[in-house]
Amino acid sequence: MTQATSQKTLLPPLLPMALIGAIVLAIAGAFAWAAGLIGPHRQSGGDIANALESNAGGPHAGYRRAHAKGLCLAGSFTANGAGSALSSASLFQPGTYPVIGRFSLAGGNPLAGDGRNVFHAIGLSLTAPDGQEWRMAMDHTPIFPVADPQSFQELQIASTPDPKTGKPDPTKMKPYLAKHPETKAFQDYIMKAPLPASFATATYYSINAFRFTDVAGTTRFVRWQIVPESTGPDLDKSKLASLPRDALFQEMVARTAKGPSRWHLQLVVANPGDVTDKATVQWTGAHRVVDAGVLTVSAVRPEENGQCRDLNFDPTILPRGIAISDDPLLPARSKTYSTSFTRRAGEHPGPSAIGQDMHK
Repeated sequence: MTQATSQKTLLPPLLPMALIGAIVLAIAGAFAWAAGLIGPHRQSGGDIANALESNAGGPHAGYRRAHAKGLCLAGSFTANGAGSALSSASLFQPGTYPVIGRFSLAGGNPLAGDGRNVFHAIGLSLTAPDGQEWRMAMDHTPIFPVADPQSFQELQIASTPDPKTGKPDPTKMKPYLAKHPETKAFQDYIMKAPLPASFATATYYSINAFRFTDVAGTTRFVRWQIVPESTGPDLDKSKLASLPRDALFQEMVARTAKGPSRWHLQLVVANPGDVTDKATVQWTGAHRVVDAGVLTVSAVRPEENGQCRDLNFDPTILPRGIAISDDPLLPARSKTYSTSFTRRAGEHPGPSAIGQDMHK
């Protein structure tokens, strides 16, 4: 066999091997990029969870990193069919569907006092007979203090309380607010906004916009809100410091023992020109509003034995007919909640605040 003949017989096997090697490297590179091991640093759920933990004075093992103080709820959603005009989601078909959820207050301390001028919130999981789920995470304010995840992380760092004073360090907050006028606008808003004296008398907002697609294939941007049937007084903000630690949660437990609380799910359709990618911007003026049905909360339980304990209220878990919008906060919320869930799932929590009260 000549040298030339030998090279001809060797070359064909080398070419496919080289191609296979290139494909393997490309796949490995793609996984490494997706995992953040190569390329420029991309903000992860861990980055935001770390900032939340730091802001709360360190990790509170076993508890959610955001909205750590909570109370499980159970009930139902009765759809009247009107929501089908906007979305093909089966949960808008007339019927009654089971709901699991959670009332909560903002902050990373599960035993913090209720006398704080912070978000009052509700997380919900609606399940249709066909297994589709709609998870929501709503606050009692129609706007959010930041428009993107990087700003949220920076806010958590800047507003971390100084151990000496228990308050944010002005030398860190001042430059942050100068860079983020939207946060200053939110601070001014919440300073004046009413603070409900009961979880049952608050309106809760989706904060972010979503895409609703009907059976004909028409897609519209929608925000939603749940509006309570019950009314009641607001908290006196000048007396928040004297409010008992778990006053709001105890009030909800006592109220529910007497009967259910109800809210109307209102779907608000965007007008042309409404901002859909910034939760800092409120939609103002007249809008088309569709009353899609009634949420009923008929039971509440402490998290340690409630159905919400192992649920993650990820607002990107949506039924067919509803999809996320171009708001960058939505995927960031999903990543952060997932990180929080993973961390607390491997830890051993103590009792919740209301659980402590019930065992006294």
